[in-house]
Amino acid sequence: MNIRIEHYGVKGTGPLVGGSEGGQSPHFFLTFRGKYTAAIIVTVFGLLMGIVFAEGGSEMLENIHWLGHDSFRITGEKVIYTDPYEIKNPTPADVILITHEHFDHCSPADVQKLVGPETIVVTTPDCASKFKFKAKVRTVKPGESFNVAGISIETVVAYNTNKQFHPRAKNWVGYIFRVNGMRIYLAGDTDYIPEMKTFKDIDVALVPVSGTYVMTAEEAINAVKDIKPKVAAIPMHYGKIVGTRADAERFAKGLKGIVDAPILNEE
Repeated sequence: MNIRIEHYGVKGTGPLVGGSEGGQSPHFFLTFRGKYTAAIIVTVFGLLMGIVFAEGGSEMLENIHWLGHDSFRITGEKVIYTDPYEIKNPTPADVILITHEHFDHCSPADVQKLVGPETIVVTTPDCASKFKFKAKVRTVKPGESFNVAGISIETVVAYNTNKQFHPRAKNWVGYIFRVNGMRIYLAGDTDYIPEMKTFKDIDVALVPVSGTYVMTAEEAINAVKDIKPKVAAIPMHYGKIVGTRADAERFAKGLKGIVDAPILNEE
């Protein structure tokens, strides 16, 4: 659709992403006069850009499929799996991201279901040592930046602050990666840590909410406030091993009015 704004004879037109039934693009003609003109124009454009952004964000989220626990399949230009565990309907992966060697994140049997001739598995050395099958593997530690299969990836720290299940000394990781035009943060098994304030330009944050081994829903809310994802914060790490949907619901409720926090259905 096109928007035309008239103000004392000065006209401006600009395209807006969107459409209407039958493929026809309606036109809006807005005329503002008076001392509040500037404020009205700013408000209108803010609303319109919000609509465009919401539509784009919705399309982004359609490519993110939650497979339970910390497992996601992200589709689009590439097929990316995260921490595959108890995968029900495997499809070949381009990239597999594994955060650490615990059995519910590093599951060789599940990885083997997803590995094809060109699949690249990105993981920590202690997880890679468990693979007894042929695979292309890149081992990582926190603080690295690289590109695999056309996907830019950064590794970040993931650790516990008030428990010992995930010691920082293990050098286990979270990931920030770009796919389908968005930057996704996969937290891994972590508590609410100060480094989260340094993560820049995150579109979608995938964060644990169960407590016990990782941060609680309430701590995850504070983490998201630091991370400031532009599109959504998606809860994970519940429903298997530890945590329930109630944790995800508390998380979503605590972020109402701050950022979209959809609770995805397990696939």
